[in-house]
Amino acid sequence: MSKQEDFQNIIGYHFNDDKLLRQALTHSSFANEKHIKKHLDNERMEFLGDAVLEVVTSEYLFLHYPELSEGDLTKFRASLVCEPTLADCAPQIRLGDFILLGRGEDRTGGRKRKSILSDALEALIGAIYLDGGLTNAKEFILKFVLTDIEHKKLFYDSKTILQEYVQGNYDGNLKYNVLEETGPDHDKSFTVEARIGDEVIGMGKGHTKKAAEQQAAYQALLKFNSEKLKEQIPGQGEGCI
Repeated sequence: MSKQEDFQNIIGYHFNDDKLLRQALTHSSFANEKHIKKHLDNERMEFLGDAVLEVVTSEYLFLHYPELSEGDLTKFRASLVCEPTLADCAPQIRLGDFILLGRGEDRTGGRKRKSILSDALEALIGAIYLDGGLTNAKEFILKFVLTDIEHKKLFYDSKTILQEYVQGNYDGNLKYNVLEETGPDHDKSFTVEARIGDEVIGMGKGHTKKAAEQQAAYQALLKFNSEKLKEQIPGQGEGCI
């Protein structure tokens, strides 16, 4: 069994045109290294997949969250289609194992880089759309992207929600401290703690300080998870799934 066949079994969709799948998995570093014709990497496919993902996500939220305003729906959609969220969907289909990367990009951890994973996922959605139409693309999105969406919403808004929670329940101020910064400039890793006074309430790691802070805030929210906290999250009340 080829790697492409293996991947198609994992995602539960089999392409009529294998070239579309190969293009969706071809990163620009691989295309440059192999002197592949311009526009045959996954960047154009990503453009299409992004649009398909936005339409399907918009429809899903419109139908399932009738109590939310346009503004809240827009924020909710942003939380589901942003780079970190899409990258976190990639491991369940082992996407990183199947992306075609240049040797340099591969050596420096490209298979785990969120930007590469999220772009490839959108390109894959675009390829499925071209190959099998909107119905098949929608089925893939519902199965692998629009799952566990309350936690994805919580992660996206974690710093804002945590700030509001701390202001309403604590006397001390919320602060984020960088504990460690490692790696070369092109592949930094930050370790950050979220703290209220002397109390550490969450720890996070990320390739940017902002991402690490977001992770620390998310861990703190999981720790503080309560009915009072849930009331602050749009979509957690009646009418949601």
